[in-house]
Amino acid sequence: MCWRGSSAYRRLVRFVSNPSYDLTYDDVFLVPNRSSLSSRHDVDLTAPDGTGLTIPVVAANMTAVSGRRMAETLARRGGMAVIPQDIPADVVAEVVRWVKSRHPVFETPATLTPTETTGMALAVIPKRSHGAAIVTEDGVPVGVVTEGDCAQADRFAQVHQVMSRDLFVLPDTVTPREAFDRLHAENRRFAPVVASDGRLVGIMTRQGALRSTLYTPALDADGQLRIAAAVGINGDVGLRAKTLVAAGIDVLVVDTAHGHQDKMLEALDAIGSVPVPLVAGNVVTAIGTRELIEAGADIVKVGVGPGAMCTTRMRTGVGRPQFSAVLECATAAAEEGKHVWADGGVRHPRDVALALAAGASAVMIGSWFAGTHESPGDVQISPEGQPYKESFGMASARAVSNRTSGDTAFERARKALFEEGISSSRMFLDPSSPGVESLIDEIVSGVRSSFTYAGAASVDQFADKAHVGIQSAAGYAEGRPLDTSWG
Repeated sequence: MCWRGSSAYRRLVRFVSNPSYDLTYDDVFLVPNRSSLSSRHDVDLTAPDGTGLTIPVVAANMTAVSGRRMAETLARRGGMAVIPQDIPADVVAEVVRWVKSRHPVFETPATLTPTETTGMALAVIPKRSHGAAIVTEDGVPVGVVTEGDCAQADRFAQVHQVMSRDLFVLPDTVTPREAFDRLHAENRRFAPVVASDGRLVGIMTRQGALRSTLYTPALDADGQLRIAAAVGINGDVGLRAKTLVAAGIDVLVVDTAHGHQDKMLEALDAIGSVPVPLVAGNVVTAIGTRELIEAGADIVKVGVGPGAMCTTRMRTGVGRPQFSAVLECATAAAEEGKHVWADGGVRHPRDVALALAAGASAVMIGSWFAGTHESPGDVQISPEGQPYKESFGMASARAVSNRTSGDTAFERARKALFEEGISSSRMFLDPSSPGVESLIDEIVSGVRSSFTYAGAASVDQFADKAHVGIQSAAGYAEGRPLDTSWG
């Protein structure tokens, strides 16, 4: 067992009783402490790791999760997305430019011209949580079209035949509070935002205006949205890293399933010093954490096998329960003045809180975010009529095929034999909250409450003050709400 050296562990977290085995998030709970905090809003969720995150949430570097829309939306609410390593460098550079050109408050709308078809409208509208596209002529909004407008129309009908011309616009000088009040007064769910010359700048929803009063965007020194990108450990890692840094990324992630290996250390050596925080992983032990830090990592990514798309533990027996892994690695990193990100195994807001209690500075989320409008995939409909998106693991045959497209057919076939992930899984969109911002709301409100129960006003304080207990499966089940009576 890896619980020896208990004095170091107690520096980060106190246990009601000392564990004799490794623990998952389901195995533990937080005990309330005396608190002087009177409100959730007294809590500062800024990540203490130099990444600029104002909420400790990172979208994992999975092709089915992190693209430009996810990066834009998360950064606007204070988080960050990591563009996967299998995306070509020139495409990553274009994504970085696009994200950094987005407005830090106003959302980027889907746009159409009046002569485009309703079929095209139905293809782009599901890519936005507000469920509409703005119709423009020469950059000036002239109408709005929704799925409802197109539902009964011929797919080759032009948008101007079905769009609503009843436009209510907001000036780009409007504050979030003013936008909310004006939208509420007009009984509008959203409105285009225009510059003084009438050209479209963005879109503001009532929910978006409200969120803009609650969240602080993750912005770089130039006031632009932050974004991260990943590199692997094969090929010319040093050149790839320099290319990504030159493209303007804010955090560089060096990623492989088994981070405690010679090739990872060689990759970190090849990268050398970079002017952005350097994340490396994945590991699950103190010694792995220390060696990556010694090799140059500022942040160590923790987790082997806890992800929903990962089959590593079932195929190999390798891995470690995630709460214990994060706790040990965070303790080791703290001794070196560094940090860890908890990567994987998060399925509820409580899991995010527990990862932070174990000492993580931020939590990476993958499949949970895959089933949202902002993830890269197209919305599909199941035979039962439920909308979903496909997710797949980054060690799956599908992901390996994408990453090795330049190899020979023989080499690709050989590599595909050793997949350790699910190649296709349906992530259903929640009809009541299909956007990632709704998930962020759930996570942040839950984590803020956890902090107030612990009497902690910051991420660092939470790791120090967290009081953790161990529970049985029955204890975990007792805490789950019931949506039907038990009689």
